Amino acid sequence: MQTKLQQEVELINIRLKSAKTKVTIRESNGSLQLRATLPIKPGDNDIKGTGRKQYNLSLNIPANSDGLRTAEEESQELGKLIARKNFVWNEKYLGNEIIKKDFKTIGELLTQFECEYFKTHKRTIKSEHTFFYYFSRTQRFTNSQDLATAENLINSIEKIDKEWARYNAARAISAFCITFKIAINLSKYSKIPNNSYRKIPTDVEISQGINKFESYLNNRGNQVNQDVQDSWKLWRWTYGMLAVFGLRPRELFINPDINWWLSSENVDLSWKVNRDCKTGERQALPLYRQWIEEFDLRNPKYLEMLETVINKKDSTKHAEITALTQRVSWWFRKIGLDFKPYDLRHAWAIRAHVLGIPIKAAADNLGHSVQVHTQTYQRWFSLDMRKLAINQALSKRDEIEVIRDENWQLKIENERLKLEIEKLKMNMVYK
Repeated sequence: MQTKLQQEVELINIRLKSAKTKVTIRESNGSLQLRATLPIKPGDNDIKGTGRKQYNLSLNIPANSDGLRTAEEESQELGKLIARKNFVWNEKYLGNEIIKKDFKTIGELLTQFECEYFKTHKRTIKSEHTFFYYFSRTQRFTNSQDLATAENLINSIEKIDKEWARYNAARAISAFCITFKIAINLSKYSKIPNNSYRKIPTDVEISQGINKFESYLNNRGNQVNQDVQDSWKLWRWTYGMLAVFGLRPRELFINPDINWWLSSENVDLSWKVNRDCKTGERQALPLYRQWIEEFDLRNPKYLEMLETVINKKDSTKHAEITALTQRVSWWFRKIGLDFKPYDLRHAWAIRAHVLGIPIKAAADNLGHSVQVHTQTYQRWFSLDMRKLAINQALSKRDEIEVIRDENWQLKIENERLKLEIEKLKMNMVYK
């Protein structure tokens, strides 16, 4: 019986080799094992530094006729995973005892993520915002049932089609791995993706956009809850403030200094961004002051509505602030705008460039570094915006040429007058 079993194993291995399946079968202590060269098992040492090692996989297959059929099928399946480079160490190949002893699933670690993360980070509104970014993307782009191994996490990233989504997922998963001390190399995904399309509204489109809020009022149905029938005014005010100051949406909702905004002492018409916001406190200045009046942004009624909404929520909790910022995006879609809240921030940056505002001043006003300003914002400088900037530069040059010509004519006229004066003086002497 033993000799016959060995002969069957040899025949199967010949068939596997003929099919170029990089797996063989062996018998050990009454069970059948699959032998293959695989990526280094989690927790194992890569002594040769090749990233691969030969392993014997015990799948609890008995060494009998039925077991041989099962082993051949499993070998073919494993061979396909190896050929396609899709193999990952999961529960099937690691074995239940090893899993229970050494590994947890991604879902299990996610339940501990917040607690572990804030053991090494001070809890503030800013850090909660950062954590939510890491948590939400790790949760969204991974399978909670998978073991929390580097191979599984990288495999999750590889499945993401969109470049920006893959980049953001890698950033989040990196923080997740640092928290739980999971060794992983994500340098391949650390490069910022190439530009993708973003709709940057022109000044005319921004002015037209604010009118869409009143259009919504005129076209909405009669079945409107009395408690929220005027809520559109708050979101219209939010739209205007984002356009005028280039703010991040949450910078309107995190402990806003309403008294300062309405104060007569606020001669610069600045908006005070609270220190708990992403890049700390600053005073944001408007580019188009006339929009403040046109959009009625200092109307106390709107600020009362803002205060009511903030008091109803908890402006010290990240989840509450996130709900408000999501509401802003919802209103943009509801009234039919073809750009997003953050696009108004990009538009502010581009407008500042067109108007000749020094990059450092514009960057400080938006609350980020010069590097972020040039790399992140100016890459959205559209063809129309470039035409506008070039035409304005040419217009300034034409104006300079006109002024030079006028100065030259004035010099000539000045010399002529000097000669006239000299002639008159000479005539006076002769007389």
